Amino acid sequence: MANKPAPAGYRRRPLNRALDWLRHPVHAIGMAALLFLAYTVVWPVLRIAYTTFVWRQQDVRLTAEANPGHFTLYHWTRVLASDMSVSLFYKPILNSLAVGAAVSALSLALGCGLAWLVTRTDMPLKRTISFLAVIPYLLPAWILSQAWLTFFKNGKIGGTPGILASLLHVSPPDWLSYGFVPIVISLSLHDSVFFFLIVGAALNGMNGQLEDAASVAGAKRLTVLRRIVLPLVLPSILSGFILIFTKAIGAYGVPALLGTPVDFYMISTMLYSSMRSRLTTEANVLSLTLMLISILAIYLNQRAVGRRRSYVTVTGKGAARTLTLLGAWRKPAAAAGLVMAAAAVVPLLVLFAQSFMLKEGHYGLGNFTTHYWWGGSDPNINTGEKGVMRNPIFMLALRNSLAIAGAASVIAAVLGLVLGYVAARGRHTWLGRAVDQASFLPYLIPGISLAAIYISMFAKPTLFIPALYGTISLLVLITVVKELPFTVKAGGAAMMQIGTELEEAAQIGGASWFMRFRRILLPLTRKSLVSTFLLVFIGAMKEMELIIMLVTPRTETLTTLTFYYAEKGYEQLTNVILMIIIAIVIAVYAVAVKFGKADLTQGIGGS
Repeated sequence: MANKPAPAGYRRRPLNRALDWLRHPVHAIGMAALLFLAYTVVWPVLRIAYTTFVWRQQDVRLTAEANPGHFTLYHWTRVLASDMSVSLFYKPILNSLAVGAAVSALSLALGCGLAWLVTRTDMPLKRTISFLAVIPYLLPAWILSQAWLTFFKNGKIGGTPGILASLLHVSPPDWLSYGFVPIVISLSLHDSVFFFLIVGAALNGMNGQLEDAASVAGAKRLTVLRRIVLPLVLPSILSGFILIFTKAIGAYGVPALLGTPVDFYMISTMLYSSMRSRLTTEANVLSLTLMLISILAIYLNQRAVGRRRSYVTVTGKGAARTLTLLGAWRKPAAAAGLVMAAAAVVPLLVLFAQSFMLKEGHYGLGNFTTHYWWGGSDPNINTGEKGVMRNPIFMLALRNSLAIAGAASVIAAVLGLVLGYVAARGRHTWLGRAVDQASFLPYLIPGISLAAIYISMFAKPTLFIPALYGTISLLVLITVVKELPFTVKAGGAAMMQIGTELEEAAQIGGASWFMRFRRILLPLTRKSLVSTFLLVFIGAMKEMELIIMLVTPRTETLTTLTFYYAEKGYEQLTNVILMIIIAIVIAVYAVAVKFGKADLTQGIGGS
């Protein structure tokens, strides 16, 4: 029997309208996504901010004024305006800002210079230089600080001196071995790859007709670069500058190894030190400060880029580029490019060689050993540890690292694609825009600050979520959340390339959304999925700042175990594990390139 038409003036109940609205996949997934982002990103930040304005029971040990549960500015005053403020806050923040600015500027010079040589000149060996240039991305950021100590370590912290002191009998000054200078150089050599990739992609997609027209009109090469090329790539340069600035001020591994021996603290290392000293609320204040700096930097970047939107004419439809002819400078430029690109490769070779030395500083063949790789316990060797391959702690860390990286990569890639679907299909609705913007929030939170937030949030059961601290699940969750800004953008870009006609045809044929997603969208976005999986896997394998405060003996990872050995002075064991991390990352990268056609250098190098 046919349904009778609704009487005039009939209005459906709000609940029915809401249910009908939620039956649309974009709406249902979008609301679930907003709830997930609110719980994992927004609520933790609000909660940690709240704790800084309320007395807690443990504050009784700090002052007799403590009144648990009541409002207070004590913790902010203690950090910003007390006898300990200079050492706890002002010196670390000035150090952080100085390091962030210096690293961003040096990375800009190295990365942009190399990107211009590779994309806009006739320099030879471009593919080789491009491959070498992306290697630092595959490495933990603080591996270069380990290499720096191998070369420039002096007697400040004891132990065997570095290569410079051992071979040339020259003791490097403290300012060269530790502190600001080595921190800036180590971070810059690692982070300049981001400028190389971001600015290189912009230069590669630039319309060459503008430069050709200016050259025909008689403009000199420097004028073309200053008046045409620079304005076009300036948004990419500004974005890269802010990306590296926020990464540098939140870095932990490099400042901890190279800054602590000379009491050079940054906000990140002071935050970690405060957490270990059980000054939790003070650490929360430092976390919020670090977040505010990042938010302010990103806001200023958006304002700067916004004013220059009229300059953006970078497209993929321009004429073939006219490369700058270097003439007699071709070979010197190639040599300079190789030196810049190989800056991270040579230290790796040194660290690899060091892993086979029985004693540091002795470079004869008689000092060769494989003990640190697979040797047994030997009382004559001062580490007291078995070789890595026979060490149960290493095997536990290896299993944990592979489990975290594998699970986080799969979840992040699929979740990014699903949320990207909502952002792309609902881009003209408030829900799609909300998901797109909310997924960007983890980018505003430095990794070590997010870790401090998650300790507070997941140390005890919350709502229907059990206590996750000390579990692999928490490390997977924080890795997925931190990677959301990238994975959602990548997923949205992939979905934008797929027309809605295919989905509509399948829907008419009776296919559910899950069936359409599995049979149509997943196959068509395979390359994007593989690329996302690859980059998240690489990031998870080398992650330090994000998990250093969350690991326990049961959830030890390769990076945290390596850092533990480095702090103990077990240089050879540190180097062995570093080599294994690098081997795993390069192997996964090679498989992804061969079978998934995912290549970090794609679009950068030329012939």
